[in-house]
Amino acid sequence: IMGGGDGLAVREILRHDSVRSVLLVDLDPAMTRLFGGRPELSELNEESFADPRVTVVNADAFTWLQQHKAQGTTAQTFDVAIIDFPDPNDYGLGKLYTTQFYKLLGSVLDDDGVFSVQSTSPMFSPTAYWCIANTISYVGFRTRPYHAYIPSFGEWGFVLAGKGDGALAAFGALPEGLFFLDRPTLHSLFHFPPDMRVEDVPVNRLDNQALVRLYEEDWRDMLKR
Repeated sequence: IMGGGDGLAVREILRHDSVRSVLLVDLDPAMTRLFGGRPELSELNEESFADPRVTVVNADAFTWLQQHKAQGTTAQTFDVAIIDFPDPNDYGLGKLYTTQFYKLLGSVLDDDGVFSVQSTSPMFSPTAYWCIANTISYVGFRTRPYHAYIPSFGEWGFVLAGKGDGALAAFGALPEGLFFLDRPTLHSLFHFPPDMRVEDVPVNRLDNQALVRLYEEDWRDMLKR
């Protein structure tokens, strides 16, 4: 997991009995300390940071990937990556949505590995959303964009991606005790109505940071409505 210092994504991942280990890479040590040590906050994430399967590393995700890749064949690889960064509203965050970042991410995934990226709202910022999806696809990943209504955020978008078609072809059994997701709902997440679709969007590279500009323009246009 990259980002997600509140431990809520960790909480959901640990619901799956097949999970053997989780590595969380988050920039802010104060965040992970708060959500690991404050009872009222650790209660929200069901004390996920205390689970022996979880390791927390406080580091910049881009730098961590570069260092991990530099280890070469001795570096650990991963089955799944969950990318939970803030929206790309400045260049420091925009670099985490570039072709360079996704190439680095691919270097630490197994050949049949998959990842999911928080990709802003396809309703409020559709051009930025599809720029992210297009950038991931441009690097060479197979993608399945999806979206869901989040009560505290509104309509929100994500991109599921993998190195091959097989990794995205089917979904296993859902864990018990879910409040929102069932099999019919799962399949509906991958359908986008016309007002959420945008074509002909650029690729976000480290040397152009097109995504930050698109994000700002989308939100400026939305506020004018």
